[in-house]
Amino acid sequence: MKTAARLGFGGLLLLCLLAGCAAPPPPEGPLVVLDPSSFPEFSDDMAFEGITESLSESLKYLKRVPADTAFRFGSDVYDAPHMIRSLERFQAFIAKRPDRSALSNFIRSHYRVYRSVGGDTGRMLFTGYYEPFLQGSLSRKAGYAHPIYGPPEDLAVLDLSDFSEKLAGHKIVGRVAGKTFVPYHDRNEIDGEGVLLGKAPVLVWVADPVALFFLQIQGSGKVFLDDGDVLNIHYHSSNGRPYRSIGNLLIRENKIPQAEMSMQRIRAYLNTHPGEVERIFNYNPSYVFFSLEKDGPYGAIRAKLTPGRSIAVDRSVFPMAGIAFIQSQKPVAATKGAGGVSKWVSFSRFVSSQDTGGAIKGPGRADLFWGSGSYAETAAGHLKHPGELYFLVLKPEA
Repeated sequence: MKTAARLGFGGLLLLCLLAGCAAPPPPEGPLVVLDPSSFPEFSDDMAFEGITESLSESLKYLKRVPADTAFRFGSDVYDAPHMIRSLERFQAFIAKRPDRSALSNFIRSHYRVYRSVGGDTGRMLFTGYYEPFLQGSLSRKAGYAHPIYGPPEDLAVLDLSDFSEKLAGHKIVGRVAGKTFVPYHDRNEIDGEGVLLGKAPVLVWVADPVALFFLQIQGSGKVFLDDGDVLNIHYHSSNGRPYRSIGNLLIRENKIPQAEMSMQRIRAYLNTHPGEVERIFNYNPSYVFFSLEKDGPYGAIRAKLTPGRSIAVDRSVFPMAGIAFIQSQKPVAATKGAGGVSKWVSFSRFVSSQDTGGAIKGPGRADLFWGSGSYAETAAGHLKHPGELYFLVLKPEA
């Protein structure tokens, strides 16, 4: 954008720092190749259900990108054709529904396995997300007063890779005010002051502002209209402001004990303290704009997400559309309809990296998509557990 170029390169770097751009990963990368003697025990708690579907969606993406697209696994780089061979070979084998021994022997013989270095503790932190359902109307009327916005007409994205290869993949979101490129409106200006009315299309009006806030956190959902139709709402873009967790805010303010923190507890607190909702929401200046889709939900690489098989990661750190293997904990739901958890059990399964998230940054974070429905909401709302993340890629000689 020509107007933004007047900032100059030094100004762009400063703006990048102020906007919270992530630093490029260290040269050795966040993934470490393992000796076969250090491979995890490969097993799948879903008995391979859904993994073929998930990998097929990743293959659609890999076949769309240029053949020379680089996929980085630590210090190793593979091109798109090699990624395609990796997924297709894996699909063909698991179609036989192998037992643990056969699966381990197959991976040991044909694949390199990389382990994430994790976060500060050396492990991953796994959280979850799901597809929420909302009630809405195509027109604003009593009971439906909260807009779901499409992308505003003045939203602009500045690609810093145009100025330096070192900033490849880094983008700044903002708007042009006069001759200056400035940060885009924050949540308070959008919801509290209504600055987008007339500047952004309203896709639908919904009844519940709390449900709308969580829709923005989840990234996609379905809106059931009062005339019986259903809209697929999907993440389009954001205002570029940093994501700040309202859960952390409520913990610091002693509103909710850390040990009890979950999406369900946040929702309950907001519903019983309506006078605090605006202040709490405005703590998170990030705001999401949506688009309408015929199907979905879709991830960041336009892959249709598969419940239990799609994960969101930081695409500047991990390869997208890869075969991944995760180990963590999953909840056993409490009494039907209670929305709680009776216990946690260990699990492992194969997934594919198909999505990103505003809070999913660095080598120590991953978000598991649970699908829709009551169990998905419970699992997504409560999962915040450590674990391990591995990526598999076909050996070049294979």
